[in-house]
Amino acid sequence: MNVNKLQKILIANRGEIACRIMRSAKLMGLTTVAVYSDADKHAQHVKMADEAYHIGPAPSKDSYLVADKILQVAKDSGADCIHPGYGFLSENSTFANACEANNIVFVGPPASSIEAMGSKTRAKEIMAAANVPLVPGYYGDKQDPAFLQAEAEKIGYPVLIKAAFGGGGKGMRVVNHANEFISALEGAQREAVAGFGNDLVLLERYVNQPRHVEVQVFADNHGNCVYLGDRDCSLQRRHQKVIEEAPAPGLSDELRKEMGEAAVRCALAINYRGAGTVEFLLCGDEFFFMEMNTRLQVEHPVTEMVTGVDLVTWQINIAGGQTLPLKQADIKLQGHSFEARIYAEDPANEFIPCSGTIEALYTPLNSEFVRIDTGIAAGDEISPYYDPMIAKLIVHDDNREQALSRLQHALEQFHLAGFSTNIGFLHNLAVHPSFKQGAPSTHFIAEQGDSLVAVDQSLRQASQLIAAFTYLEQLVSTQEAPNASPWQQLSGFALNAPQSVKIAFVDLTLNAVKTKNGYSITHNEHVFNVQGSLNNGLCSVFINGEKHTAHVSRVNNVITVMHKALQTRLELVNKHYISDHQSDALPLAAPLNGTVVKHLVELGSSITKGDPVVIIEAMKMEYTLNAPHDGILQSYCFAEGELVSHGALLAIVEDTTVASDPAEGGA
Repeated sequence: MNVNKLQKILIANRGEIACRIMRSAKLMGLTTVAVYSDADKHAQHVKMADEAYHIGPAPSKDSYLVADKILQVAKDSGADCIHPGYGFLSENSTFANACEANNIVFVGPPASSIEAMGSKTRAKEIMAAANVPLVPGYYGDKQDPAFLQAEAEKIGYPVLIKAAFGGGGKGMRVVNHANEFISALEGAQREAVAGFGNDLVLLERYVNQPRHVEVQVFADNHGNCVYLGDRDCSLQRRHQKVIEEAPAPGLSDELRKEMGEAAVRCALAINYRGAGTVEFLLCGDEFFFMEMNTRLQVEHPVTEMVTGVDLVTWQINIAGGQTLPLKQADIKLQGHSFEARIYAEDPANEFIPCSGTIEALYTPLNSEFVRIDTGIAAGDEISPYYDPMIAKLIVHDDNREQALSRLQHALEQFHLAGFSTNIGFLHNLAVHPSFKQGAPSTHFIAEQGDSLVAVDQSLRQASQLIAAFTYLEQLVSTQEAPNASPWQQLSGFALNAPQSVKIAFVDLTLNAVKTKNGYSITHNEHVFNVQGSLNNGLCSVFINGEKHTAHVSRVNNVITVMHKALQTRLELVNKHYISDHQSDALPLAAPLNGTVVKHLVELGSSITKGDPVVIIEAMKMEYTLNAPHDGILQSYCFAEGELVSHGALLAIVEDTTVASDPAEGGA
């Protein structure tokens, strides 16, 4: 390959990663081109780019996944290279080939490398030939359900079903018993088709208590390849990474070198170019190849923090034909780094994705110790059409203990209002004693259960008092005349008794009395002296002498308190109040925007409370809704394939346990 001085780069992606790529590209002097869907017209990556082009409706299948539209934008804008980011078209070999056919540089590996690793079956064959350890399993093309079940019996349960062209935990099922195999296979295949357009699956022995350790590799077109350390990504839920760190803790120098060299053999075996990640299952001192991601990883910043390398700059330079700037001996790891993925989701409600407007946003300051990669700002809309990750919080320090302490404090300073986030969940992980001691297995989050979504009740109480203080301060400040203060009104007046104001939140009522320096607030029959100040969304108060600092946001009748890593939303009751969550009591109501993928029960069938009735898919993950009570399935409200909105009733079960009134019947 000749060395090309690339001039203009199109980023075929959106959100956080598009902004991340643009930052490096601009520092290199490249002109940046964004593409956007209807939902992203006002997104930050569009604002940040030098040029931006509309590519279609909100659903990614009609916009970001349409290769022809993106190639046309590249031609129209004069872009000489395309960076795909991660997700979308980043591991699409057809797209990589199309770029080359149109004389546009694809900032990524050759199409042949993507194809080799895109099929997990083919990847296993290549790894075996390259002397990279493999987990026992079945990796062939034969997909007859009975045959696959027989192969599962040979491997021995538990067995992992995995989409051959998948990633990110989609199209993946753990099967513990033979009688669960067929339904798990069908579910994995449905998710695989929805997420990747191919239902081919492979089977592997399910390894108990493994760690997920991956190695960052980088290759050029001149035969050079290096590894830039490793990352531990064992903290996962539903096979989705939550917190990553570099380097992986507890590895001997010998094991680290052995894994790194195995990853390089993997890259060289497929004539790789650019940034790639080789993922391993680590069991004690044994490691097994899982897959290779032929793109930039979400968690690449932790590697950048410990190596001092800008991986995106390297990607662009290598795509332009340059050689690697460092040899293996030149790569040194300095300190320790963590990354926490901040999602728009509700951890207390099975991590269901959330969407909405960002009403307020306060983040820790960027520094040599703290970095925030994001594509959002206050006032932006989080769309239900895309992955719910909204930011990555990255920290670095001299050692693991200090870096983890920085992560804990940075999470307490990352405040967002408008919808639920997983910040409190991440903080619970970061302070967990077992995680402090070292990286746990990939099963850690599942084993901890509800403890990781638990809320400190004293902090919740303080947040409720801060919400009351905010309400009172705003009530006083918005009076039109001095004598119109609520404390000077006759309503609620009692002779020889202090005047009080009732603060009626949904599910919580507080009473406040004005004092000389603040308020006396009664909360669950306990009286608290609250005094302080509220300025530009920052509330600093003393509650019975103890100082608390929090950010607050009020939109209409909802007050959100962001106190440390806890977000507390309190809604004021008024005479027109109707619960926004009235559909929560209906188990057959859609828990989020999505698509109906399968009806599980025939109409007119008798069903028992808890029986699965209907499956919906959202953000490429499936959710099964169960019968709320015994009865007869009367009707489905939406056909398979139809879109549904949050709260929409999906099916009606007639309750046969309710006896009819004899007075209403009869001949």
